[in-house]
Amino acid sequence: MVTFTGFFIFHTMRAHLLIGFIIVLLGYLPVKAQVDTIELKELTIIAQKSPGLYSGLNRIVNVISKKQINYFPVQSISELLENTMNVDVRQRGAPGIQSDINIMGGSFDQSLILINGIRVNDPQTGHHNFNIPIDIESIDRIEILAGPGSRVLGANAFTGAVNLVAGTTGENHLKVSLSGGQYGFFRTLISGSLSTKYLRNYISVSRSSSTGYTDNTDYLLSNFFYYGSVKINKNRFGFQAGYQDKSFGANSFYTPKYPNQFEHTKSSLMSLVMDSEGRIRMKTSVYWRRHQDRFELFRSDPEPWYKGHNYHLTHVYGGNVNVSITSRLGKTSLGLEFHNEEIRSNVLGLPMNDTLPVPGEPEGYFTRNDGRLNTSVFAEQTASFGRFSISAGLMANWNSKYDWKSYGGLDLSYLIGSSGKFYFSVNQSFRLPTFTDLYYEGPTNIGNQDLLPEEALSFETGYKFLRGRFEGNGRMFIRNGKNIIDWARIADSLKWESLNITELQTYGMEVSGKISGSAGNQRGFHLNFVQLSYSYLNTSKQSGDYISRYVLDYLRHKIDLILNHSLPASFNVSWKMSYQERAGTYVDFNSGTEVTYSPVLLADLRINWHYKRLTAFCEALNIFNIEYFDHGNVPMPGRWIKTGISFIWQQKKKQVKK
Repeated sequence: MVTFTGFFIFHTMRAHLLIGFIIVLLGYLPVKAQVDTIELKELTIIAQKSPGLYSGLNRIVNVISKKQINYFPVQSISELLENTMNVDVRQRGAPGIQSDINIMGGSFDQSLILINGIRVNDPQTGHHNFNIPIDIESIDRIEILAGPGSRVLGANAFTGAVNLVAGTTGENHLKVSLSGGQYGFFRTLISGSLSTKYLRNYISVSRSSSTGYTDNTDYLLSNFFYYGSVKINKNRFGFQAGYQDKSFGANSFYTPKYPNQFEHTKSSLMSLVMDSEGRIRMKTSVYWRRHQDRFELFRSDPEPWYKGHNYHLTHVYGGNVNVSITSRLGKTSLGLEFHNEEIRSNVLGLPMNDTLPVPGEPEGYFTRNDGRLNTSVFAEQTASFGRFSISAGLMANWNSKYDWKSYGGLDLSYLIGSSGKFYFSVNQSFRLPTFTDLYYEGPTNIGNQDLLPEEALSFETGYKFLRGRFEGNGRMFIRNGKNIIDWARIADSLKWESLNITELQTYGMEVSGKISGSAGNQRGFHLNFVQLSYSYLNTSKQSGDYISRYVLDYLRHKIDLILNHSLPASFNVSWKMSYQERAGTYVDFNSGTEVTYSPVLLADLRINWHYKRLTAFCEALNIFNIEYFDHGNVPMPGRWIKTGISFIWQQKKKQVKK
């Protein structure tokens, strides 16, 4: 067992050395201008209940701005998230087709995903959490809370949360994009925004496809997203709606024994939010999400014993009320949230008395269902005393299956000079089992209806610094988890079983530095930014001699270097290199032996060219054509070259005469 004190002392020297190295390295770069500031008014949902300035948060919240998004050599949100420290995006198939978001060594079920503050996690399985109808062009910024967030965000913000802020900027524009590339890749997108002083409207429609980089990895993906808001006096009403239709060849996604798998998913969402301003601020929202899934173990030529496809339909609906009061005592927040989760399926849930037809599937019938209601009550107090700041909160949660549980936390920070902040936090978190965890039984899996919710107690300490052109932070954490859910098996068993691993301790550290240059109006070569980060994780378990399928396959070491600069003739170049060393093992299907994941060094490049209203790009992913696996026996694409062009009409802002 590793003690927190021992961990802290041992790794402090290591962190200081690495921070110093990054500062020295970045200090010698030829930067001529000040940092481009992140224009954020308030982060109201990702780190604390009460509204607060980005600079005043007592936790590290990584923010990826719109400008940064335009620089990165990526075309999907999941690829973009891989640029963040301690975020491990494990993908199957082409980028963005199926993405598991793991934060700070957690599993894909332990991260909460939000769109404009509305939760979109799927209760069937975390594999569907990122089936969202949003393209990277629609993103205004991304907020990533790395660390427990249950006391603020409720269930399933176990190791962190990702909030996608989309369609909210209000700048009038029209964008048309076309792109293509290797493996039959083709993509079209049309988006536009029409806004007035009090009214905002944004809409985006896209369609992309590929013939696949190897057998049975083709896909077809369509997205629709709308966001609108209206301001009436001191109240703002926001509405969003989206729909995604995605079908893809799932070569060995869930078992290499049957590589000819196929999946078709449909996802819909709606939400309505009312936000009032003033000393007493109230934010109310209602939301609904629907997800339908058809999984085919055999896309063609099924075995004689095959009884048919798996069909699932989930509905999640809920609402919340949050009241924030500003007084001489600071900010006091009180909140109430409920959400209901339902599933209909032919493999998950309890037997139904009558069968029901599957919508849009003539051969499918639902024979099982289940549901659960979750209610949470929140309270939080935030206050400042000179250079000290404190935020403390408590969340009481009732679930129709697990009864009442309470979870709390405390965040402290101290300003050092005018540019630095030291912080310490201790927080509890929890995660409810998915319906797959509880009920799934198949050729290689056994569910477990007696699973308990996961729980953890986490400690974190760190330092963040922002001054002029330089921005950096470093932190250490330790998380003690109990009843951790994982698909595991003993060595002589052929089936994976959903189990509560008795105890799981995760500790780690991370350090990053970023230095920014000019805004990009100069001619010739100039640096926009360079960013270097390193994260380290270690996990130990006490649960017997089990082979883990997910929980212990974390990134032990991750080093990311991202460089963006401009060239003459309106060219912009982005370079990214990522070293990844994954812990854990998998059983190689061809040899039948258990093998470790090999370290990989991945490199991506993107070149943009801009002229008036036209922007063209060419990018190469995995430049060195490295063979690697995010999941055992599911090879990731090799080198993939894509190119495209965009036409953007944007209304010029009116100049105000002084």
